[in-house]
Amino acid sequence: MPTTTTPTRARFVDVVLFVFGGFSVALGVFMLAAPGAFFDTLGAFGTRNDHYIFDNASFELPLGLLLLAAARWTTWRVPALAFATLHWAIHAVSHIVDFDHAAGEAVGLLEFAGLIVGTAFLAIALRYSVIDQREAR
Repeated sequence: MPTTTTPTRARFVDVVLFVFGGFSVALGVFMLAAPGAFFDTLGAFGTRNDHYIFDNASFELPLGLLLLAAARWTTWRVPALAFATLHWAIHAVSHIVDFDHAAGEAVGLLEFAGLIVGTAFLAIALRYSVIDQREAR
């Protein structure tokens, strides 16, 4: 059966993979290279703990590399996007449960909103990739 993947849909998935992959790689490198600056700007929840920041970097960096690899190897797209979507959704829940950012509650709520929007983009890309994978069979 011929595939009906549209160029617009394919470009959307590619952009999501590159943007979120690049973001996760950059965030992981930022956490590893400058945990204090990361904490002061983005991670100011509770008491600073460099070990936990490094632990999070050890997750975020490979996630970004996985998404970037999925841009190259299309068979990786559905699992990579499913994993990333779940990660962003759970991360959003953690931000709404604990939105008391050191820079103020508004910052915590803004981060939650950003995570929800990001989750939506990932979920749409996942849906498109599932459709494309089914149609390719």
